[in-house]
Amino acid sequence: MNEKITIMIDEDTVDARIKEIAEQISRDYAKKEVRLICILKGSVFYTTELAKRLTIPTTMDFMKVSSYGSGTVSSGQIEIKKDLDDSIEGLDVIVVEDIVDSGHTLSQLIPELKKRNPRSLAVTTLLDKPSRREVDVHVDYTGFEIEDKFVVGYGLDYNQSYRDLPFIGVVELED
Repeated sequence: MNEKITIMIDEDTVDARIKEIAEQISRDYAKKEVRLICILKGSVFYTTELAKRLTIPTTMDFMKVSSYGSGTVSSGQIEIKKDLDDSIEGLDVIVVEDIVDSGHTLSQLIPELKKRNPRSLAVTTLLDKPSRREVDVHVDYTGFEIEDKFVVGYGLDYNQSYRDLPFIGVVELED
């Protein structure tokens, strides 16, 4: 099978929206420093582009979590595969996700991070698929709400490919 990728959200539109989110975060956290927690692997592109546009002091840390195990359907339980390097106690923290769909990962990750006593905890996602939501989660800063399509680009992958696309594309499988 071959994949055909069609553009859903072009590069200029993605860049403009990330700039808007960075401006909003910079206003909301004026005179504060934020710790961005990048959820690996998919959020790397969004995290770096967001960080470059923030006008407030920013540090980063990384987590890798999974609720899928070896399957393609969420197990409903997260596994922390790579934890934070540093404490977030007393910090203003923003979790950076590439996409929120079922909500299972965030619904378990946020309470886990709250146990670590940050001063504040917010979430930003580049993409949101509310039609796939199984668990209610709050997202503070959303890039784009999208329909239920399999998307790649800007960190999102299909079999570890297409993360490097500078746009959001829809994957269509061809014979």
